[in-house]
Formats: sequence, C-alpha cells, structure tokens
Amino acid sequence: MSESPYIHNVGMQNFQNLVLEKSINKPVLVDFWADWCQPCQTIMPMLAKLAEEYAGKFELAKVNADEEQELAAHFGIKSLPTMKLFYQGQIVDERMGVVPESEIRAMIDKHIVSESDQMVQAAMMAYQQGNTAQALEMLNSTLAKDPDNAELKVTIAQIVFGEGDTESALALLDSLDNEGAKLDAAIKLRAEINLAAQLADLPDLGEIEQRLAQNPNDLEALLHKSRHLTAQGDYDNAMECLLTIVRSDRGYEDDIGRTSLLELFDVLGGEHPSVQKYRRKLFNLLH
Repeated sequence: MSESPYIHNVGMQNFQNLVLEKSINKPVLVDFWADWCQPCQTIMPMLAKLAEEYAGKFELAKVNADEEQELAAHFGIKSLPTMKLFYQGQIVDERMGVVPESEIRAMIDKHIVSESDQMVQAAMMAYQQGNTAQALEMLNSTLAKDPDNAELKVTIAQIVFGEGDTESALALLDSLDNEGAKLDAAIKLRAEINLAAQLADLPDLGEIEQRLAQNPNDLEALLHKSRHLTAQGDYDNAMECLLTIVRSDRGYEDDIGRTSLLELFDVLGGEHPSVQKYRRKLFNLLH
C-alpha cells in the first residue's frame, strides 16, 4: 500500500475516524477489495492515481473484505470490487466492478467543494449571523478571483437588494451573460425588484376599492389592487385581478395583465400552489 496521505487501509477500528469524520468536509471513496479478486487488482492503480492527482480533494479508503468481513456485511457487499462514496457522513454514490476512470472522476467531482464554494459558504454563514459587511467583503473578494461566476453574482445581488441597494443589485444582474440571466435565482430576483418598484407610490387601497365599486372594469384600479394584494401575500386574489385584466383587454398597457402574472409566477416559483392553479387558468384563457 502506498504511504500517500490520501490513501488509507480502513477497518472497523478506524472507519469512524478515517471515513465518516473525514467525509464531513470532503468526499471519501471506500474501495472494498480482496487479494483473490482480479478486477480489484485492475482498478486499484487507477484509484491510487486519482487520489494522488486530486491531492487531498478526496481521500481513498481501502477495505480488505476478507479481513473486514463484519464491515463488508454491514454495508451489504455482495461482489468485489465495490466502491462507495461517502460525503458529509452519508453514502452518496456507489459503483461495482471495473468502472472507467471517467466515470469515477464524474462521481467524485459532483461532491468536491471548490475554494470559491467554501468561501461562499463561510460568507453566507456570516450573513446569517448578521455580519452583512463581512459577508459582502468575502463574497466580493471571491468574485474578484472568479469574475464569471454567475451564481455568485446573483448571491451578492440578493444580499445588496435585501439591504436596500437596488441599483447595485440591478447592475450585477445586468452583468450576467445569457446563460447566467436564465438562472432561476436571477429571474426570481429581477421579478422581485420589478415588483418592489411597482409597489412604490401606489394609491391607497381604500381609494382603489372605491374606484372599483364605481367601475368594476377599471383596469388600472385592478392592476393597483393586484399589487396591494401581492404585498399582503394574498396571491390568489392578486392573480385573479390580473387574470381579469387579461380577459378584459390584452392590449391594455402592452398586455400588462399577462406579463404581471408571469412576473408573479417567477417570484413565487413553479411549485407554489397559486402559480400552478393560475398558470392553468392563464393557459386555458389564452388557448
């Protein structure tokens, strides 16, 4: 066995320490093997090469299934070689038999946290603890090293918008490339910013209700009412107002009833029950 710091012989006595605990911060690939198993001997050098190449981004734990029969039985090992990938204390993937190197790489890569991701995680922890200035400093420092990271830009935009800096949030969203702009979080945040702008300087709800009492087809009043209801979290009735506008006049304010509905769908997300209900109603109305 190599004396590599990234490769370990593992049994019942050290499994907790070398696999479960180490996997909290990085992937650990556990290879169940035996001396008599020819496929095991075939795959061993490739796994060792990957462990050296990744230089600690994941670790390789080798379990001799003949010598560690209790451990092999615990994990239901029925054929060799069997590889189980642990991350954050749990089995997240597994393979049996001789597997191509590309497949092993792909399995491991899914669970490797980049330096940027680690910094973002630390920054978000600081933000959740109320240290907004520190979080933004860490995030902006990370962005300077990874300027094309669209998800990072959106994360910063979400924080600065939450702090009331709409201009900076929009500048970050506007700097996204075409793919970045299609991220669900980017679409949702832009819709939230648009909605916040719409809610500013609205007429009093009582005044709006008075106008609608006099004229139930007052489309401007319906639009304003929908925005008040949205701010109150009454999404079904807000969407009903917008659907009424669509039903009454598609040409009003460049089809603002429909576009406002779509923006509200973006804000709430496709799984929200009101979105599912009114997406169907809008589809039936338009078709």
